[in-house]
Amino acid sequence: MRIFKFGGASVKNPDAVKNVARVLQHEGTENTLVVISAMGKMTNAFERIVEAYCYKKEDLKEALAFVQDFHQEMMDGLFQKEHEVYNKVNYFFGELSGFMATNTSEDYNYIYDQMVGFGELISTTIVSDYLSDIGIKNNWLDVREYIKTDGSYRDAKVYWDLTKDIITKKVDPSTLNITQGFLGAYDEKTTTLGREGSDYTAGIFAYCLHADSVTIWKDVPGVLNADPRVFEQTELLKNISYTEAIEMAFYGASVIHPKTIQPLEQKQIPLFVRSFDDLQQEGTQVSNSEGIEPMIPCFIVKKNQILISISAKDFSFMVEDNISHVFKKLHQYKLKVNLIQNSAISFSVCVEDKFNNYQHFLNDLTSSYTIKSYENATLYTIRHFDNDAIESIKQKGRPVIRQINTETAQLVIQENV
Repeated sequence: MRIFKFGGASVKNPDAVKNVARVLQHEGTENTLVVISAMGKMTNAFERIVEAYCYKKEDLKEALAFVQDFHQEMMDGLFQKEHEVYNKVNYFFGELSGFMATNTSEDYNYIYDQMVGFGELISTTIVSDYLSDIGIKNNWLDVREYIKTDGSYRDAKVYWDLTKDIITKKVDPSTLNITQGFLGAYDEKTTTLGREGSDYTAGIFAYCLHADSVTIWKDVPGVLNADPRVFEQTELLKNISYTEAIEMAFYGASVIHPKTIQPLEQKQIPLFVRSFDDLQQEGTQVSNSEGIEPMIPCFIVKKNQILISISAKDFSFMVEDNISHVFKKLHQYKLKVNLIQNSAISFSVCVEDKFNNYQHFLNDLTSSYTIKSYENATLYTIRHFDNDAIESIKQKGRPVIRQINTETAQLVIQENV
């Protein structure tokens, strides 16, 4: 059994969908399960629908029309008029409209999960029908019937035993299966596994099906030592150990989802990252090896960070009691901590505010502590750093915090304007 994952860039337009078919024809389709994300930037577009629905109703019609028009053009580029796929996609949009008309919940995270997931459902329906039309037989699976989670909307936790039982019993491994990334279900309600969670979906199926491998198909030749959108010179990493991949994911490397590696490592399932444009390239292999090959500095960038410096109002030491209290609040308000540094009288953290709770956190702690913050900071992490690598980051702005251990250097930078 093999698991393939195609992200949004893989299905961003009709030609890209046709290229997915080319990849499958080249690689073979037997004993294969394919996980597919929403098309292009459609997750962002569905998020705009959610924002409009919750906060700015006057923008809802336009946001919804944009998404409908995009998928209409996609289908027009792949199918003959009157094709059954048009009715299938319209049915999903009808479900979306029905939810908006009948929903009584004010929980943003719940609303988000019920609405955003239609991007994946529509994407996989279009790809599945196109493959069928050109003679590639496949089964379309609703992933919500297979991956069961708790009710932590937007960051759901997998019920592993139940999920494994369902997948092993219901997935036919002898044929080509098409399903959605990112989604799960709790008590018949849609949940999501966290942003960029489609890689994790591939890992879940691989673990449950004892797969031989997972391949993530991307628009880059494999895992690079830096994001080519940020750095001019990058180099392909041919081999990465599970441990190194988890380290890179923890620090924010976007090429592999942080949760993806863990189920693969447990079953020693290799992960390949390959180019969907150049099928002759071997790409990157993540497996039970050591370190990385070649051994070079690897740069990870996280923008839109908030640097928070916290100190006691009475100028006393910041010790276990204070720090424990601060961390409880960070957990309560779901602020992800990416760097920690403390001195005798201050405690600094670099966080990201995924759930827009920072102001609530600030209001909660201001009565007990003196707090200084700097928003819109950038955190650069360098694995296997050298002096030249650190100096290159310093050229990008003023370092506010620098932290170094044996393998990793982190710098919080106030970017040059």
